[in-house]
Amino acid sequence: MSRMTYAEAARTALAEAMRADPRVWCVGEDLGRGGVFGQYKGLREEFGPDRVSDAPISEAGIMGAAFGAAMVGTRPVVEMRFADFALCATDELVNQVAKARFMFGGQSRAPMVIRKPMGMWRSSAAQHSQSLESWYAHIPGLVVAVPSTPQDNYTMMHAALAADDPVVYMEHKNIWALEGDVDVGEPYDWGTARRRHAGDDLTLVCWSDTANVAERAAATLAAEGIGADVLDLRTLWPWDRDGVLDSVARTGRLLVAHESVGAGGFGGEVVATVCQHAFDALRAPPRRLAAPRSLIPYAPNLEDRLRVTEDMIVAAAREMCA
Repeated sequence: MSRMTYAEAARTALAEAMRADPRVWCVGEDLGRGGVFGQYKGLREEFGPDRVSDAPISEAGIMGAAFGAAMVGTRPVVEMRFADFALCATDELVNQVAKARFMFGGQSRAPMVIRKPMGMWRSSAAQHSQSLESWYAHIPGLVVAVPSTPQDNYTMMHAALAADDPVVYMEHKNIWALEGDVDVGEPYDWGTARRRHAGDDLTLVCWSDTANVAERAAATLAAEGIGADVLDLRTLWPWDRDGVLDSVARTGRLLVAHESVGAGGFGGEVVATVCQHAFDALRAPPRRLAAPRSLIPYAPNLEDRLRVTEDMIVAAAREMCA
């Protein structure tokens, strides 16, 4: 067991994989100086510029070059700096990377980890703050990972690096410095949620940094006698459908919370699935907490109006359990 930050955990997993497998390499902007958030710090010094490669400012070029390298046998880690900037490479990712295995009949694959730092980071404004995870959950051929803790950022990074399919790996920018214990021997299976808090009164489904907010809310609710079963999905595709349905069958209530915009958000998929397969178990209408369909402002007071907070989760849970 080691104490690490969220950023250190992923960096440690990446370094271990690079030592073990010479096919693993990294490409992106600013990697030579350790990455925008220090998530590659020290890797250039250990592995050299051929395996920690600085690229020109061309997200489409980065993604396309890495895709070609993956097709001929390497395992690239593609750093997009911000999830917002990665939209410049959407054609390569959605129309080429995601479809390669299918269109070549399994003869060729694209084992890539595409890192897309996501989420609101104080006063980063509309072009640097988006949470776009639901976009990629919609695309067949992509695995979508949204780790929320140092433990998961270590374990899931190892799993992503070992996967033979492209993994869109979305780390929340606001928690790079979050510290936690990391068990390097903990196993991970794709599509399994982590129960962050146990309870029998309400199922609370979340992911990314909202899972940390939900865990704090669950502690407040527990002090009031309301038991929230907090499920951190960890991946949006595949997602732990059975785990959510089992929890709702026991609690009879569903609250989904996420930072991304509610309209078209993945929370709607969770609610629809529960209504379709566990409707008879529900004792109250399912609810969603999410951002409004609004651009993210620079001003902190306006930015805070878009956040899903601990107080919002507590209030919604109280109303549902009343």
